[in-house]
Amino acid sequence: MTHALIKTPLLGLAFAALSLPALAAEALSASEFEAYTSGKTLYFGLSGQSYGVEEYLPNRKVRWSFLDGKCKDGFWYEEAGQICFVYEDTPDPQCWSFFQDGDKLRAVFENDPSATVLYEAGQNDQPMSCMGPDVGV
Repeated sequence: MTHALIKTPLLGLAFAALSLPALAAEALSASEFEAYTSGKTLYFGLSGQSYGVEEYLPNRKVRWSFLDGKCKDGFWYEEAGQICFVYEDTPDPQCWSFFQDGDKLRAVFENDPSATVLYEAGQNDQPMSCMGPDVGV
């Protein structure tokens, strides 16, 4: 009887483990990322707060803003399974891993994965609103 009691909980744990979704999701490939983002404007959040917005343009071009009306143009490319962005004012690439979480994206900043994990807070197909260049007096 003791033997049966030991087997039953172990079998229950084994079945429970089989029914759990995989915890380690696979990052999107460049083609999957491009298919998801092309022609969209995605709004990103961080820890429950608005973080920024990025417009995904043809030919892997992007436009980013921290929601302050100031926009920076750039481009993205795939390197070593990560999606890397280079912007006009920052020559060093900023590399991210993107994951599909249901019908939204989650992004992990690979230059410092412990520092930033963004999530898609919204999307549309409208161009971003950017202020013009600074005008002097």
